Amino acid sequence: MLQVNLKGKRAFIAGVGDDKGFGWAIAKTLAEAGAEIIIGTWTPVLKLFLTSLERGKFDESRRLSDGSLMEFAKIYSMDASFDTPQDVPPEIAENKRYKGTSGYTIAEVAEAVRHDFGTIDILVHSLANAPEVKKPLLETSRQGYLAAMSSSSYSFVSLLQHLGPVMTPGGAALCLTYMASQRVVPGYGGGMSSAKAALESDTLTLAWEAGRKWGVRVNAVSAGAYGSRAAKAIGFIGKMIDYAEENAPLNKKPLSADEVGAAAAFLLSPLASAITGTTLYVDNGMHAMGIATDSAALACDAGTN
Repeated sequence: MLQVNLKGKRAFIAGVGDDKGFGWAIAKTLAEAGAEIIIGTWTPVLKLFLTSLERGKFDESRRLSDGSLMEFAKIYSMDASFDTPQDVPPEIAENKRYKGTSGYTIAEVAEAVRHDFGTIDILVHSLANAPEVKKPLLETSRQGYLAAMSSSSYSFVSLLQHLGPVMTPGGAALCLTYMASQRVVPGYGGGMSSAKAALESDTLTLAWEAGRKWGVRVNAVSAGAYGSRAAKAIGFIGKMIDYAEENAPLNKKPLSADEVGAAAAFLLSPLASAITGTTLYVDNGMHAMGIATDSAALACDAGTN
């Protein structure tokens, strides 16, 4: 049987802060395939994450098919909004959630990974944040818009810029996007749709540059609506999930994080060795739809049952 085999591979996954999101699901799938897992956790939630891990709150989620628990080779404190220590403003450095913590900028984490492990084979960007995500684009401030772009899009560029030099030839990088980059999703605001569009565009350019420079492949997974902790910040994620389940080609079928993890594992494995610069939709086909089949405006049966 053809299987994803990542034994001997080392993966750095940025953006794991609990056991509910796509980052965790990808980490677990890669671990199942034999990869060594390193993660970067957002500095403000690091303490809570480590405490939950130590108290066994994630044990059931960590359990692999052979009965063992997924292990992390190392967990780094990381805030992908900052490239170097000089970029951290005083109000952040002195904030109680950051005070006493150091080495959390992208450049510092990349250097620590190089020092601790030498090389990595896989890079996963599972980061997104927009302080004004609940605001329509017309009401989004410049500061809010740029913050969304910085945290959700440029952070991938910076991570690959700093970790690319320690990635092995034939390695692979992956980011997570959403179809609001290509379609209007009312309520997905604050510049997040713009950030996802930039992320997908950057995936193309980075595939060219990283491929020529380091022999590294770069792809994106566009995941469907899913009720992660981060997604709940949008405010209407439940309705988005209901809408997708009603209108997707594979309707009445909930999207699972494991399905996103499996697709990511394929793209990050040697099985996808000729695939780069691609955005793969993992959304039960929702991206293909042009109308809502459950709309009251549809007066006749369109053959959807």
